[in-house]
Amino acid sequence: MPDAITEENQEKSQMRLNYETYGEGHPLVILHGLFGSLENWRTIGKELGRHYRVFALDLRNHGKSPHADDFDYATMAEDLHAFVEEQSLSRIFLLGHSMGGKVAMQFSVTWPELVEKLVVVDMSPKEYNPQHREILEAMLSLHPERFTERKEVDHALSSAIKDSATRLFLLKNLVADERGRFAWRLNLKAIARNYGDLVKGIPAGRAFDGPTLFMKGENSNYIRQEDVSRIKHLFPAAYVVSVPDAGHWVHAENPTFFLSSVIAFLHS
Repeated sequence: MPDAITEENQEKSQMRLNYETYGEGHPLVILHGLFGSLENWRTIGKELGRHYRVFALDLRNHGKSPHADDFDYATMAEDLHAFVEEQSLSRIFLLGHSMGGKVAMQFSVTWPELVEKLVVVDMSPKEYNPQHREILEAMLSLHPERFTERKEVDHALSSAIKDSATRLFLLKNLVADERGRFAWRLNLKAIARNYGDLVKGIPAGRAFDGPTLFMKGENSNYIRQEDVSRIKHLFPAAYVVSVPDAGHWVHAENPTFFLSSVIAFLHS
């Protein structure tokens, strides 16, 4: 059971998250990763909607959800708890990728009675090195309102962010207002200010003993062999599956294997 929540935290948890829903059946909630949005999961979500009632969410400071100064895993888990209550959901299937995977882990160890099965995609509960600092600095130093075309923004980012696929992913967060001026829809200042909290691990004081699947990209180093013992400590019923021919973006790089594995796990 969760610890007592203060009045201040209750207020934080009332944020109404943007979401899309697909299909019918047992509720399955999907959480995206850092710099992402529910749009990254729309194709997969619709496929999973053939079997479940899928809720794809935008986490706070991402996508079309509201912005706020508070930004850590406990707060995002409270956002999810408010959403689950608002939708009158009881025992959910919960799937999270990367940062969303940590939110899913935090939620599961805090409200285990609300989670029937958990899927964590290419993320472990450990603390990570702050590897996104350069990306944050590059995006914060850019003034998108000064550009008139997306390709100009892409070129401006290319000196700091060499990988074109990463830039393409980040540019999904570039939106134009009614006058055509570009802006980042991410709350970059809040993300940067709280980034130290985002790389922290999930506290080891609680455990979720429900069925749990960790999916590791074969070509990714986000889950290493030495992480398995910590995974098992917090999620004793967990097992780890390696997804062939996939890096960190498991669901995009090998969607067939990903979908069949998730469906088999949730159906078992």
